[in-house]
Amino acid sequence: MKRLSRLRRHRAAGPVLLIFALFTIGTTFQVASAVNQENANVQSRSAAIAEGKEIFLRGCSSCHGLNAEGQEIAPSLIGVGAASVDFQVGTGRMPMADMSQQAMRKAPVYSPEEVHALATYVASLAPGPAVPGDELLNYERDGSVAEGGELFRTNCAMCHNFAGQGGALTQGKYAPTVMGVQPKHIYEAMITGPQAMPVFSDKTLTPEEKLSIIKWIKSAESEPQLGGVALGRVGPVTEGLLAWTLGIGLLIGVAVWLAAKAR
Repeated sequence: MKRLSRLRRHRAAGPVLLIFALFTIGTTFQVASAVNQENANVQSRSAAIAEGKEIFLRGCSSCHGLNAEGQEIAPSLIGVGAASVDFQVGTGRMPMADMSQQAMRKAPVYSPEEVHALATYVASLAPGPAVPGDELLNYERDGSVAEGGELFRTNCAMCHNFAGQGGALTQGKYAPTVMGVQPKHIYEAMITGPQAMPVFSDKTLTPEEKLSIIKWIKSAESEPQLGGVALGRVGPVTEGLLAWTLGIGLLIGVAVWLAAKAR
C-alpha cells in the first residue's frame, strides 16, 4: 500500500494516467467507428441488392428468368459478376428487345445509381468479376502508350481494326469501335468478354497491360488528322474506293464533255 501511495504521488503519475486515458478513449472510438462503418456498408449493400432485384424482376427477368437462371433466348447471369452487368447496362446494350441481334452501344436506359443497384444484385448471386474502381483505372500513371499500341495490335486489331475503328466478323457480327468508350467499360470488356469477344484474364493481360491498352486508345482518340479527311481511319480500302470513284467519275465526265464537243 505504501509503495502504491508513493507511485500515486510521483510527479509522472498524472501524465502517464492522462496518456493511458487518451489511448483508451482513442482506441474505443476507432473500434466503434469501424463497427458503425461496417454496419452502414452492410445496410447500404442490402438496400442496393433489394433495389437491384426489383429492377431485375421488372426489366430483365422476362428474358433471363426470375432467378437469373437464363432461358432459351438469354443466358444465365449467375456468376457473370458486377462488371458484366455494369458494362452491358451502363453502355445501353441491355436491355434489348431482340436477343437474336448483336447488342449495340446506345444511351443507357437506367441511371448510374440503378445500374449500380442491378450490378450489386447480380453480384450477390455468385462470385464474379467486380467493377474496377478508380484506383485500378489510373492509366495515365500506370500505362504506356508504346506498350499499349503493341498489345492492341497483337490482341485486338484483328477484330477492332488496327486503328480501333471496329470491323466486320463472321455470321453478321461485328467488333464495335473502341473510340469514345469510357476507360471503365474498356477494362470491363477485357475481363468479361462480351458476346464474341474473348476474356482477357490477368494471366493473359496483366492489369498494367490492360491500362496500357486503354492509354493507347485514349491517345489515338486525341490524335490530330494532319492528312485531312480521316475516311474512318480504316486504311487503304476506303481511300482506294474514294480515289477509284472520283477517278472513274472524272474520266466519265471528260468523255461526255469530249463527245459533246465533237458534235
